[in-house]
Amino acid sequence: MKIVTAIDSMKGSLSSRQASEAAAEGIRRADPAAQTEACPVADGGEGTVEAMTEAMGGHFRTVRVTGPLGDPVECTYGIISEKNTAIIEMAGAAGLPLVPEALRNPMETTTYGVGQVIRDAIACGCRKLIIGIGGSATNDGGAGMLQALDYQLLDDAGNPIPQKGSGLAGLCRIRTENRLPEISGCQFLVACDVTNPLCGPSGCSAVYGPQKGADPETVRKMDDWLGRFAALTEETIPTADAKAPGAGAAGGLGFAFASFLGAALEPGISIVLRETGLEEKIRTADLVITGEGRLDGQTAMGKTPVGVARLAKKYGKPVIALGGSVLPEARACHGEGIDAMFSILPGPSTLEEAMEPGRAKENLAA
Repeated sequence: MKIVTAIDSMKGSLSSRQASEAAAEGIRRADPAAQTEACPVADGGEGTVEAMTEAMGGHFRTVRVTGPLGDPVECTYGIISEKNTAIIEMAGAAGLPLVPEALRNPMETTTYGVGQVIRDAIACGCRKLIIGIGGSATNDGGAGMLQALDYQLLDDAGNPIPQKGSGLAGLCRIRTENRLPEISGCQFLVACDVTNPLCGPSGCSAVYGPQKGADPETVRKMDDWLGRFAALTEETIPTADAKAPGAGAAGGLGFAFASFLGAALEPGISIVLRETGLEEKIRTADLVITGEGRLDGQTAMGKTPVGVARLAKKYGKPVIALGGSVLPEARACHGEGIDAMFSILPGPSTLEEAMEPGRAKENLAA
């Protein structure tokens, strides 16, 4: 019997690799003759760099870049040398957790560091870049990233605009001819799980600005500036579309990727499953085991376990999901291809006890 274990990270406890290997260990205890294959997975959000890099046999590289507030931060990304591919999470350079709560203000944050990571990956020979853009602290429309890649975003005096969200207030002209030349030979795949347009009531400023520290007046200003940015972009790049689904992802970073870098925006789980080759492993399996830290209603809406299950059902494979906890609304997962769900907890436990890595690994294996 061949069993594939493809479990998402149990945040604060086990990585996807550790969780998938713990389940495989438990299977071998029960049946030493069973063939197991542990496959790290993620949905394009936190943990994607680790899961995809390990699944694809790559290595990690850490670079010092400009953080969201302008201070230096260390950002780790993955390189798959044999495929000239980089795996990047924008949150590593411009994520909300990098900004202390008291300092959160999207007028002051930048995606410049994201562009620096991309630039470093290109310098390392990567020409395919897979980028997760969830968890941003920014609302600069990707302007900072573009500046790091030598796009010129200029004010009325011909000077570069400041590298922060409010810098868009002075934007008067965009020039692309001096951009990093290697970009024309690169393919960008962006893991994007939101469908918001760039501007308006459902745009990034209105929907996500408040959680990044924006008050109503700030939201209004930022939305106006992004509208002007979009208009100038469309004058320069006729195919740019500020109303496209995902343009408002990560404070408009989705718009910058699609417009200036020709990126394809796709659901994160689709990119991960395709690029890691999980489909072929599932196709030849007899059973698939997936899971995450908590199975709930959100799981059924397309998170990693359901993405794995849908792929398994393409080949008629049974699917079991394991979680630290299983909430009643997780029943909706049955309609998405998960045949059975179980909590890994053997009995009453405090949250701290359950999340202790050694205990979580043993509970999962058992």
